[in-house]
Amino acid sequence: MTLKDQLNADLRDAMRAAEETRKSTLRLLITAIRNAEIPPEGASDVATRADLDDEGVLTVIRREVKQRRDSIDAYGKANRQDLVDKEAAELAILAAYLPAQMSRDEIEAVAREVIQRVGASSPADKSKVMPVIMGELRDKAEGREINAVVTELLSGAGS
Repeated sequence: MTLKDQLNADLRDAMRAAEETRKSTLRLLITAIRNAEIPPEGASDVATRADLDDEGVLTVIRREVKQRRDSIDAYGKANRQDLVDKEAAELAILAAYLPAQMSRDEIEAVAREVIQRVGASSPADKSKVMPVIMGELRDKAEGREINAVVTELLSGAGS
């Protein structure tokens, strides 16, 4: 079963169970996937849709997760706990479809190895480390977490 098929099956289940948050979140996600399948304007064959594979669907899910996290930050700064709670509930639903993420300790171990490999020794060397580690940990860890670990290690706080 493809990830799109799983999402559609889960949407049907959410509708049967009258789970409003899950239902609306999955509907928004499926719409985002369909929008991603629309060819760009000016494409030679406008009539055909690009059918996203599981990796393409995961890319859309990651984008939606990032959007929810950014919204949670913004609503938190605006003291809108009701909206933070709504976005957090949607985030939990979306995150369930992503592969398991690495722990901070696992990220730190990889970061130490990459820092040693590229010969980085100060925060000024961060631009040498980040492209390498992002390439290695793509889809396994969130960029924000990787950035925090690398910054900490290069500033000497994690030594």
